[in-house]
Amino acid sequence: MIERTDINSVLMQMRALKADAQQGVSNAGKPSPLLADMTRPVENEGFGELLKNAIDKVNDTQMEASRMATAFEQGDPRVELTQVMIQLQKASVSFQAMTQVRNRLVTAYEDVMKMPI
Repeated sequence: MIERTDINSVLMQMRALKADAQQGVSNAGKPSPLLADMTRPVENEGFGELLKNAIDKVNDTQMEASRMATAFEQGDPRVELTQVMIQLQKASVSFQAMTQVRNRLVTAYEDVMKMPI
């Protein structure tokens, strides 16, 4: 059976965080950690750099999946089949998502190019 005190404790913590976020300050008068993360300056990262980083992450995921599959095929006892399958699915999903983003970018570029000057 679920302990009601645990649920009540979690609800109280969530309410306190909500109140801190709405006030913008915590009980100690310091800025709320949630707001501090949201208000910190964002580095001016160009679109090209952002896209390159995303492609690099997809590549890293695919390389890790390939490495794990090879290790499993070679009989490495530290690598389980479930880990390999999960990593392969992550690589597949990330590649499909990247492909969809690329397709949307190409479509947007074509739409912009068709606009009258």
